[in-house]
Amino acid sequence: MPREFRAAWVATVANIDWPSKPGLAAATQRAEALAILDRARAIGLNALILQVRPAGDALYPSALEPWSEVLSGEQGRAPVRAGEPAWDPLAFWVAEAHSRGLELHAWFNPFRARHSTAKSPLAAPHLAQRRPALARRYGDQLWFDPGEPAAVAHTLAVMADVLRRYEVDGVHFDDYFYPYPQAGAGGADIPFPDDESYAVYRLGGGALARDDWRRANVDGLVQAIFRTAREIRPCARVGISPFGIGRPDRRPAGISGFSQYDRLYADVERWLAQGWLDYLAPQLYWPITREGQAFPVLLDYWAAQNPARRQIWPGLFTSQIAALNATPRPWPAREIAEQIELVRSRHGEGLVGGHVHFSMTALMQDRDGIATLLRKGLYATPALPPPPPCEAKP
Repeated sequence: MPREFRAAWVATVANIDWPSKPGLAAATQRAEALAILDRARAIGLNALILQVRPAGDALYPSALEPWSEVLSGEQGRAPVRAGEPAWDPLAFWVAEAHSRGLELHAWFNPFRARHSTAKSPLAAPHLAQRRPALARRYGDQLWFDPGEPAAVAHTLAVMADVLRRYEVDGVHFDDYFYPYPQAGAGGADIPFPDDESYAVYRLGGGALARDDWRRANVDGLVQAIFRTAREIRPCARVGISPFGIGRPDRRPAGISGFSQYDRLYADVERWLAQGWLDYLAPQLYWPITREGQAFPVLLDYWAAQNPARRQIWPGLFTSQIAALNATPRPWPAREIAEQIELVRSRHGEGLVGGHVHFSMTALMQDRDGIATLLRKGLYATPALPPPPPCEAKP
């Protein structure tokens, strides 16, 4: 059987993929989860990446963070109605995924403390409730400051808790390290409000300029994530899904656009070169022929930034497949199919051997026939994921 990572993200923030809305009966939430799992297996996927920490909250019982409001409609309230037995959504997802031969990766947002769509107040034991000095208001959201060592330590503790308590096949982090910049009245970026933590760093003898200090903060977290995961469960994959365009001084000719290195303080090329992850899923959310962000050029770029020989499994913008009157301009299902074919044409080059769909909803809805196209064509032959890190050859 061939080896290929075939996955989809299951986003819970703002109820994007699961559950369909907050406050559903536990039995309905489980039924919706089973429908996703069954569709994933029927299509030919072999992994799902489930968001379990959208914003300093939890989709599982936790002593460290409150229940997420995406489940019950109220942060801190368990996802059960009166008279219903308690249940553990993450344990359910892990067991049901494994019974279908699917990997289940736990997806964490490292520093977001409150999403713009949140409606209920922060509840104990939310870190921003217990230690408000660690949180920063930025735009219409609340963020933990990556320059605060206690905020970093808490993110690591949350991940470690999940690895110890659940048989997840991987831990996964998205592109939100420092927040995407918000524009002010004049159009310039509003600075992230970390004057206090930076001043403490400088008073302690730190000499880095602020942008370099911010990147060092994120570097330290990524390195610690990898080390901690290896210590607790060597077979669990560590994955990161950054914005898909690399640092400006290394980009191929013709590539332009947002710089995660300069504006999200994510030195992804360094993480990949140092081997501080098992797989990189860069979000290549542009068409094959897009001027300035051409999919195959970006794919080849990331494959070339891989001296530590980690897996490169690009993220595909499958949710861009939509009805003809959608805004922005929708893609046909064939665009995603051709991107998968391009990825397969690079198998073995820079360890490109898989891909991840954003997100599961597009596959559930079979937009423009994409799920049918995959099941009958590109996924007609089943595939196993690449071996886990504890079994990979040195």
